[in-house]
Amino acid sequence: MGNKERKSRRKVFRLWFSKRRSRADAASHLSEISDDDGQDDVYMNGLSVMSLDRRPCILNNELRIFVGTWNVAGRSPVGSLAVDLDEWLNLKEAADIYVLGFQEIVPLKPKTVIGAEDPTEATNWNVLVGKTLNSKYGGAWLTPMVNPITSDNYRYDQATESDSRLRNDYEIVSARGLSRTDYKLSDCVGSYKLMASKKMVGVFISVWMRRTLLKKYCVSEVKVSSVACGIMGYLGNKGSVSVSMSIGGTSFCFVAAHLASGEKKGDEGKRNRQVTEIFRRTSFPRLSQDCHKNHPLTILGHDQIFWFGDLNYRLYLEDNLARELIKRKNWSALQEFDQLGKELEDGGVFQGWQEGDIEFAPTYKYSSSNCNRYSGGLPSRAGEKQRTPAWCDRILWYGKGVKQLSYFRSESKFSDHRPVSALFSVLVKDQKCAHSSLVPFPPFSPLRNS
Repeated sequence: MGNKERKSRRKVFRLWFSKRRSRADAASHLSEISDDDGQDDVYMNGLSVMSLDRRPCILNNELRIFVGTWNVAGRSPVGSLAVDLDEWLNLKEAADIYVLGFQEIVPLKPKTVIGAEDPTEATNWNVLVGKTLNSKYGGAWLTPMVNPITSDNYRYDQATESDSRLRNDYEIVSARGLSRTDYKLSDCVGSYKLMASKKMVGVFISVWMRRTLLKKYCVSEVKVSSVACGIMGYLGNKGSVSVSMSIGGTSFCFVAAHLASGEKKGDEGKRNRQVTEIFRRTSFPRLSQDCHKNHPLTILGHDQIFWFGDLNYRLYLEDNLARELIKRKNWSALQEFDQLGKELEDGGVFQGWQEGDIEFAPTYKYSSSNCNRYSGGLPSRAGEKQRTPAWCDRILWYGKGVKQLSYFRSESKFSDHRPVSALFSVLVKDQKCAHSSLVPFPPFSPLRNS
């Protein structure tokens, strides 16, 4: 190496070192030079690039959330429902998160309304949903967590989930006669994990998430809440069950509700009052072990909110006129008389909320199971309830970064309601540890005599 070149390299080194010393007290430091400092230094075209800035940055990532609601009329799930579930869950367009709300998973009789909660039917629905999701995308499926959460003090802890999950999965496999050598975790946990489910009498919510999201995002503060506002204002034949969670830097709230029935004038007021009560009484208390002390306490404190269920809003329209518009498939004309549409338009209890365009027939009330005919009408049938068809089953949302991709009903004849679902694209804030401003400088090697 010539003297001229050696002097040039020494000059570069002295200049770099003096600049490094002058920044010693600045907020962002240059990394120390060491043999294993490769994480902070990268080489591009002969230049060593070193991070100067460690400021946090926010990236917005897109997720797809499927939201569905179904009043199952007190009927227990059966294996033959797999085909109906496949259609309802729209498995041709797999979502990242499935949020399912059910109503009347048990008959609304005095014994079920007043008596102790029985998780049997909720567990059966979770098993069927889990098998449907994971047989489509995850192969064989076993899961230890199919029972609904019994306490509103539930909290999901992602930090300890992995180890406990492995232990519980092995316990189930062992109970089925498989040895540890036959067991592979990937064979049984499936692609979707049940994050939370909550039952209150007949209202039930079940939230499933792709397992890959648990590796990509910090999923935290998964909590549940229930509000009973039925008979006497406090029984659980009507009300809501809700799930709150944070994904990355975005908080979500999912509210599955079953509101007061009735199509008489003034019945919509009862539904509005129940909505107000659900807003007022739903809470997600902060716990000492929470990761984020600013996690929302109420429904409206969340970034993105989805409210769905048998909301029971009816039509301000005579029965024969409603049926005539249905026959013509004139959905836009029919919506002019929709009670919930009026609430959204007038800024009532759902002020600022949104709903997609309804381009499907009313979902209630069908005559009986395995029937495609609305109940009532003329000629009247003995023992059949006279009900004006209506869009009782709805999905609303609130917040920024939400885009509805589809809104439709399914055609299962399992109950007197048709299932409804919507697919959403949502933006999730993904907060990274650091953002690096890169400054290039010439590479150098220890100086040696030629």
